[in-house]
Amino acid sequence: MRHVPLLALLCCTPAFAQTPPQPLPTPLPQPPAIPQPRDVKFPGTITLAVNATDTDRHIVSVHETMPVPHPGDLILLYPEYIPGDHGPTGPIRMLAGLTVTANGKPLAWKRDPVQPRAFHINVPAGVASVDVAYQYLSPPTRNMGRVEMTPNMLDLEWNEVTLYPAGYFSRDIGVKPSVTLPDGWKFATALDGANASGNTVSFAPVTLNVLLDSPMYAGRYFERVDLNPGGSVPVHLNVVADRPEDLVISAKDLAAHRALVQQAFKNYGSHHFNHYDFLLSLSDEMGGEGLEHHRSSEDGTGRDYFTDPQKSLADRDLLPHEFTHSWNGKFRRPADLWSPDFDVLPERDSLLWVYEGQTQYWGQVLAARSGIETAADQRQDLALEAASMENEVGRSWRDLEDTTNDPLFSLRRPIPWYNWQRDEDYYVEGLLMWLDADTLIREKTGGKKSLTTFAQHFFGIDNGQWGVVTYQFNDIVKALNDVVPYDWAGFLKQHLTTHDATHLLDGITRGGWKLVYTDKPSAYEKSEMARFGGSEFIYSLGILVGKGASIARVAWGSPAFKAGLVEGGKIIAVDGLAYDDPSSIADAIKRAQHDKSPVSLLVQEGEHFRTVNIDYHGGLRYPHLQRIPGTPDRLDAILAPLP
Repeated sequence: MRHVPLLALLCCTPAFAQTPPQPLPTPLPQPPAIPQPRDVKFPGTITLAVNATDTDRHIVSVHETMPVPHPGDLILLYPEYIPGDHGPTGPIRMLAGLTVTANGKPLAWKRDPVQPRAFHINVPAGVASVDVAYQYLSPPTRNMGRVEMTPNMLDLEWNEVTLYPAGYFSRDIGVKPSVTLPDGWKFATALDGANASGNTVSFAPVTLNVLLDSPMYAGRYFERVDLNPGGSVPVHLNVVADRPEDLVISAKDLAAHRALVQQAFKNYGSHHFNHYDFLLSLSDEMGGEGLEHHRSSEDGTGRDYFTDPQKSLADRDLLPHEFTHSWNGKFRRPADLWSPDFDVLPERDSLLWVYEGQTQYWGQVLAARSGIETAADQRQDLALEAASMENEVGRSWRDLEDTTNDPLFSLRRPIPWYNWQRDEDYYVEGLLMWLDADTLIREKTGGKKSLTTFAQHFFGIDNGQWGVVTYQFNDIVKALNDVVPYDWAGFLKQHLTTHDATHLLDGITRGGWKLVYTDKPSAYEKSEMARFGGSEFIYSLGILVGKGASIARVAWGSPAFKAGLVEGGKIIAVDGLAYDDPSSIADAIKRAQHDKSPVSLLVQEGEHFRTVNIDYHGGLRYPHLQRIPGTPDRLDAILAPLP
């Protein structure tokens, strides 16, 4: 019998029994309610001054002069729901040093204990405005977040450096912004009325919703290129780079990016901006980006985007994707993604399979139509996407429609067992759904109509206007039926709610191609893996090898999974020999295909070492698309430039 201390016995007697929790006689007091936004004009204009010169320490200093509508509780909000992020990602943790003064005297503030992005300020009578100062501590390293400042460039997102008054629609709050930049830097933004005085540039007053939708890129090495010369609406490519030599654009690339603008205009039959600015960073220091705005986009790639287009293949559809969002997502917007402010009324993401899924589709189509990528490049990309979705075993418990909720709870952070969890599959599986719709329309109309017909009908309304027109599921169904009558509601629901892959690749098959696997990766996959810094064995062993021999991913249900391998470890040896590079694994897979021995990996997991024997003999497998003889090649017709 185990010896039990006397104290432990005493604690278990009735005299020492724990009293169950008792209800409070009255509920605990709650903080003052944050007012719901009202569609009334905020009195006065906020003055917002940003100092972004401290690039070495990644510190942005902010000063706001805030008109006070009335004495009492003034509630200032830090934006939480950032359009394009699809979830509550506002980096409130990076705000520091908050001070509030009125008429030169300090005012106390108190953070709301329920909504910590809200700040309560008790404003005394007779105060017309308060001065609010703080710092935005931009991440200096990638493990803290995306790097937005380097010694040579800056991505200034206004939502990170703005507090705004609660109780108003964002379109009813006026702001006069200015920013001070390092010596000699140039900038680009969709904001109007720029007026420079020394290193400080101020802009015309603008509403809060437009300000937060108009980021700024600035840098030491800067180039501005006209992409629509002589056109009725200006479109420019604004590039900042780590080094001046990265800014050199070949005549071929320039022609392709100009063709992107024309192909987009033809595809949508409209434009919804008075000017548009691509903001492109070419950097191995600043974090990559792809974020849509109505009259601009934040686009960030590696340094080699222009200098080595083949190496940067995996980034080449970024600009077409974000440009498409001006039509799909910013102008035509899901009704539950429109919100009057950035905090009180949260976003919902139920229609991201249109907002992002169809944008993913058009981004890749326009990349090929413009010549930014070739049709062959896009077929290779499509093969990778089709294979990833075909092997998404999490579909058995989680349908495509549910993945639209992902940004609301995952906050786009890394997850384990990616193909069992699923994450934002509304992008790629959404693309496959819209390819299915496009090929079906072409089949039913003998090639006379296509998804471009839908795009012109749905996104092409109100040409030249750049407000917001919302839609719901039935509006999509009606627009598709206007193109060609069909059970489009059933078609969409079949893709959105199914738990099998029966119709997953119908668009590829109807397009005249099929998914196959060979023992050689495509040029596109090589480019993608070079950017990632690893090698892919997902469709053979079921692992993705990252930098430093790390096990970056293990596919759920794969041979590696069944052998007990888990991501996060490090490969030390393969088949008893020290690991040199990914070719060690490729050679072991080839040997196992012929001699039927397992692939043996010595793996280090923290302080532990173990040998994992993977019983796999199917050889190397990499996805490709292959023509189906005797069928119409609708896929290449889709990827061909519009006349």
